[in-house]
Amino acid sequence: MITSIIEKIMGNVPDYATDIERQFLIRQEMKKLGHDKINLLKNQVNEYLIFMRKIQASDIEIGGSTAQGYIWYRVYGKKQPRTELGQFSLDATNVLCQSILSDKQWERLIDWRATDFSHVIQNNGAMLRWRSTIYFDMGHLALNMRAIADKIFPFNALGFKPAIAKHLSLGHEKQGLILITGITGSGKSTTMDSIIDANNQSFAGHIVIIGDPIEQIHLSKKCIVRHRELGRDVLSFKDGAIQALRQDPDIIVVGEMRDPETIMTCLEITDTGHKVFSTLHTSTAVETIDRIIAECPAIEQERIRNRLADVLKVVVSQKLVPTREDKLTMAKEVLLVDSSVKAAIRNNNTHEIYQMISERGHLGMTTMEQDLVRLYRNRIISKESVYDYANNKKRVHELMLSE
Repeated sequence: MITSIIEKIMGNVPDYATDIERQFLIRQEMKKLGHDKINLLKNQVNEYLIFMRKIQASDIEIGGSTAQGYIWYRVYGKKQPRTELGQFSLDATNVLCQSILSDKQWERLIDWRATDFSHVIQNNGAMLRWRSTIYFDMGHLALNMRAIADKIFPFNALGFKPAIAKHLSLGHEKQGLILITGITGSGKSTTMDSIIDANNQSFAGHIVIIGDPIEQIHLSKKCIVRHRELGRDVLSFKDGAIQALRQDPDIIVVGEMRDPETIMTCLEITDTGHKVFSTLHTSTAVETIDRIIAECPAIEQERIRNRLADVLKVVVSQKLVPTREDKLTMAKEVLLVDSSVKAAIRNNNTHEIYQMISERGHLGMTTMEQDLVRLYRNRIISKESVYDYANNKKRVHELMLSE
C-alpha cells in the first residue's frame, strides 16, 4: 500500500526536477492525497520509531544521499543500518520525511533548509516523544530523530556529591547560573530533566522551560511548569528568557546558550535574582568559561567576565562512555564556583581552575580524568575507554600510574 502511494506521488514528478524544486513538487502531489493516505505514510515512519524503542536505540536516520536507502539506528553509541527493514529509493525517503511535517514546519524547512521540531505518537496509552531535525542533503531530505525517554532519570543516580546537589536545588539556593555542557549526544538533556524534576518534586515554585524543541514534558508536581517551544510559543531563547521575567518564575531553563545575545541575557536575568539552567556544547568546565567570554564582543568581555564570576554556581561537563557490557555510562567533570574560582575568572586566570577542581574533591568537584579513573576502578569501563575519553591525556596517565 505504501509503495503504491509513493509511486502515485512520484508518477507526477518529472525526472528533470531536482533539489528544492523536486521537494516542492512532491509536496504539491502529497497535498492532493486524502488524510487517510498521508496517515498511512506517517504511520510507516511511526512503526520505525516504535521499533526504535524496542531495540533501545537513541537515534534514527532516514533518507539522505548516502544512506543507501536503509533505515539507520544508533544503539549504545553505534550507528548501523537495519537492512531487514528494506531498502528505499531517495524519492521514497523524501516522501516519508515530508509526511511527518506540518505546513509550518515545511515552511521553516524551505526558509532555512533545516528545521527542528518535536514528534509525538500515542502507543498503548503512552505518549512517546522524539526530538527531530530534518534537513537538505545534496538536494534530498534527511531526517534524524532522537528518542526522549518516557521516564525521567532519577536524580540520585546521577552521582552528584551532597555539596553539589545543594547548589542545584531551589531549596538551598534561589539564584545563580548552572550549566550542563558536553558534545551533541552526551546526555545533557537527560541530566537537565533529572535536575528539573528533582526541584519540581521538592519545592513549591514556578519553572519556565524554553526549548528548541521542547523535549521532556514535565507535569506540574510541587512546581507549576511552563513549556515554551521556539517557533511555536516564542521566537528566540533571548525573547523567552526576557519574557519569563514577567511570568513570576523561580527557575528559568534556557535550552541552549547558542549566541552572544542569549549568553548576555542569561547572565542578566540571573543577576536579577533568578535560578537559571542552560547548556553549552563544550567539553570541560574551563572551556565553558572561556567560550562564554570569547563569544561576547571584545568591548564587553571584561564586564562579562566579572558578571560571570558573580553569577556562575556550577558547571557540569559530561560524556557518555561505553561500559564493559557495551552500554553507556556518564562520566562528568564538576566545577563548584567558590571564592578562588571567582577570583580566577575575574583575573583572567582560568588556566588555574583545572588544578582547583582536581584538589577539591571534598567539595564535590571532580575532573573528567578523575571520574574516568573512578569508573575504571569500579570496573564499569575499560582502561582503553579511560584514555579514549580523557580530555587531559597526560593527567589521566599520571592518575592511572598511581592506581
